[in-house]
Amino acid sequence: MSTVFSRETTSPATDSATHEVTNQVPPLVGHDVAQDPVVLGALKREGAGWHAEELHRIGRLAGSEEAQRWGFEANDHPPVLQTHDRYGHRIDEVEFHPSYHRLMDVAVSAGLAGAAWSDPRPGAHVARAAGISVWSAVEQGHTCPISMTYAVVPALRAAPELSALYEPGLTSRSYSPGLSDPLRKPGLLAGMGMTEKQGGSDVRSNSTVATAQADGTWTLRGHKWFTSAPMNDLFLVLAQAPGGLSCFLVPRVLPGGERNVFRIQRLKEKLGNRSNASSEPEFDGTVAWLVGEEGRGVRTIIEMVTMTRLDSALGSAAGMRTALMQAVHHTRYRWAFGSALIDKPLMRNVLADLALESEAATTLTLRLAGAVDRSLRGDVNEQAFARIAVALGKYWVCKRQPAMVAEALECLGGNGYAEESGMPRLYREAPLNGIWEGSGNVNALDVLRALASSPQSLDALAAEIGGASGADSRLDAAWASALRSLEDPAEVEYRARRLVEQLALVLQGSLLLRHAPAAVADAFIGSRLAGNHGLAFGTLPTGVDLDVIIDRTPGRLP
Repeated sequence: MSTVFSRETTSPATDSATHEVTNQVPPLVGHDVAQDPVVLGALKREGAGWHAEELHRIGRLAGSEEAQRWGFEANDHPPVLQTHDRYGHRIDEVEFHPSYHRLMDVAVSAGLAGAAWSDPRPGAHVARAAGISVWSAVEQGHTCPISMTYAVVPALRAAPELSALYEPGLTSRSYSPGLSDPLRKPGLLAGMGMTEKQGGSDVRSNSTVATAQADGTWTLRGHKWFTSAPMNDLFLVLAQAPGGLSCFLVPRVLPGGERNVFRIQRLKEKLGNRSNASSEPEFDGTVAWLVGEEGRGVRTIIEMVTMTRLDSALGSAAGMRTALMQAVHHTRYRWAFGSALIDKPLMRNVLADLALESEAATTLTLRLAGAVDRSLRGDVNEQAFARIAVALGKYWVCKRQPAMVAEALECLGGNGYAEESGMPRLYREAPLNGIWEGSGNVNALDVLRALASSPQSLDALAAEIGGASGADSRLDAAWASALRSLEDPAEVEYRARRLVEQLALVLQGSLLLRHAPAAVADAFIGSRLAGNHGLAFGTLPTGVDLDVIIDRTPGRLP
């Protein structure tokens, strides 16, 4: 192994020796974020190898100084709500920093919003997922409206006449900010309004009321509690109709150009995700169109939820990869006690452990994207697999992100605790995906529902894990143990988190056995499934080939 490092000294104009700068790490800019064997391997394996050249283009931009500056500026200058214009007219608009718009423009034009739905090529959704994984290394807040736009398309198809009107704009690669007639805009963005203050995830307790009108439209009256990206053009909203909880399409601007009633009461002050506006809108005579059957709103909007859960897992895996890149980069260039940090045995243990977690998360999430892609093309086995595996992945990968980012931040020491390093933003962002689209408990219980109502899902999961059957006795034993846990239904809800954790780890281990170097799979299974691992990162057993694991980390400077 050879270590790349620099100990150059930069002296300022002053003659004061106290201001000499030595042993500082160069900025991680000018690299290709997509130059990652884990991502590129999965891209090809899951049927989107044709996207590699474009992914590298996105990756080079993501690694540029300019794009990274956009990420900082979009968070340093958060969105501002303007409820009224200077004359007192209600406008309910949110203003964003220009860098936020630059981030959005890249994402939409790269096809990371709804474009995959109009792309007939096999692997289109995998290509889009890989793009999300690479581009969100720059900044994750703006990917919220990107994700919701992607996810709204299958749900909107429950109303074919509405889909025919709006899907061309939703699948466009044209970023068109601002509020105007949605039928005349070159590109549209979408969001969702599900939760209310009295219920949160319990959406059946929603109190927003929908009233049918003579012209076939509906009007809504109520208040939503957490509706992100309020400047998007269209929203799917849950409301109580006479026939029960139903799904409705609510445009910010009505066809013809008239503003719909969408009163933004306030923007949320959030822990992280600061570039993205999250709001509390109020509906009062707001015009809406029914999507799907009356009384079956949850079934209709769940199509959107499934896709945003996939993006939650992708986003968490991307955040983990970004934190790992920063930790490895810092330790390559930072010296202490006579050598580079990356050459210290204990630091290498920590970095390798972080790299294992990142590779397992990335491999799993891109496998999920492949399952979704093939599901949409009619593969019933992949449909069954996705039904359970998306919830598994969403739960486990999102749970692992906060701990991993915290450890990666610690690798930078005090430098990592400073805002200018970018690590505090990653740390604040880390808990979000575990909450968005259902907290850990909601997703764990969804896995149980899949097991109970869809036995073919367990069969599909078993077939996937069985692809590595016999390759490692430790994996086989862990899988047998997880299956035994399913045999005792008495306390299955109480033990749901442990069961889902077991299933997710076995699935990750199976994937690594088939698709990663032997050293990676052996270290992951030995530490995560065979009990030869402590509770903290950096407790891998002796005998692990750390060089192979760490050298697969992306983010090297040219």
